[in-house]
Amino acid sequence: MKKHFLFTPGPTPIPPEALLAMAAPIDYHRSAEAVVIIKDVLAKLKHVFQTRNDVLLLTSSGTGAMEGALANLLSSKDRVIVIRSGKFGERWGEICSAYGIEFEPIDLEWGDSVHPQAVADLLDKRPDTKAVLSTLCETSTGALHDVQQLAQITRDRPTLLFVDAVSALGADDLQMDNWGIDVVVSCSQKGLMTPPGLGFAALNNRAWEAVEQANLPRFYFDFRKARDAGLKGSTPYTPAITFIIALQHALNRICSEGIRDVITRHARLAEATRSAAKAIGLELLASNPANTLTSIRLPEKIDGKAFVEMMRKKHGVTYAGGQEKLSGKIIRIAHLGWMCEHDVIIAISALERGLAEIGYDVPLGAGVTAAQETLIKGHPTQ
Repeated sequence: MKKHFLFTPGPTPIPPEALLAMAAPIDYHRSAEAVVIIKDVLAKLKHVFQTRNDVLLLTSSGTGAMEGALANLLSSKDRVIVIRSGKFGERWGEICSAYGIEFEPIDLEWGDSVHPQAVADLLDKRPDTKAVLSTLCETSTGALHDVQQLAQITRDRPTLLFVDAVSALGADDLQMDNWGIDVVVSCSQKGLMTPPGLGFAALNNRAWEAVEQANLPRFYFDFRKARDAGLKGSTPYTPAITFIIALQHALNRICSEGIRDVITRHARLAEATRSAAKAIGLELLASNPANTLTSIRLPEKIDGKAFVEMMRKKHGVTYAGGQEKLSGKIIRIAHLGWMCEHDVIIAISALERGLAEIGYDVPLGAGVTAAQETLIKGHPTQ
């Protein structure tokens, strides 16, 4: 018998009560019961976003929320800055190009995080910049950007800060209101422990003012319609009601634990995973790694694609591989969403065994020991 373990940064494991809720007979999405569910979900999402602003509910992936943010807040002659440090920072630029928005990139080596001063310097040269577009965690590398400092730079300028928190929401700290972030987008299948299919966006007052002035075309992703419908416990178009019901159960877990404690848990799991990787002689990719996932460089003699495939087929353990220029060179281990300390131990012990089986000289047990020691130190009361 083989059990399957999912350690990818989306989709992530789903709690059993959410799975069971999706197995129930489907109900009408315009019923009074649906109104109660949607209002409850939107209220709980505010806790996760750490905001008093309305959170918009979209039937889409995270990319849909990203596109919606650009279409709703920008105009055809606007100029923006795009922080490109991996595949998803580059996606911001690709969406800009699709809408004819001029952007100036800040290009970084994959695995690096932006220096906030570089953004400030560029804004000094381009004071008419409408927005800075950043990721929180660059999912393709596991690198964390300091969006708190970016917000400090933009909030006293006529420049909006857009943050793609698609993978990192609920794992890395993101205090939308306290930090003064204008736009945050995310989705369901990562830290929110629900299948792919729901996108989210939260806008502050500055951002809503931009919505009223923007002139790009929008219909399905019209944020004004989504906001007005959400206030009534509805959506402007057919919602993925089954996923919304599952999300309600997942959010119940998050809100019961409390978002601050959720983030602390993710930080502990991330530290244990990083300690383990180093203990078995592997290097981390990200210079400033996120809580969301750990990207690990593989020795050159190891075919990363083949290794990931072998671990999935032989051992039932699914890691994520590298993307584009990092394909075959790294593995990405997520410690995200419905994860506990024992999941990290499984991920590391399986990694040690898999490396040993392909002939890599790994000190068996060293990674597990390092992870255990880190986790024990993370509980000072024990």
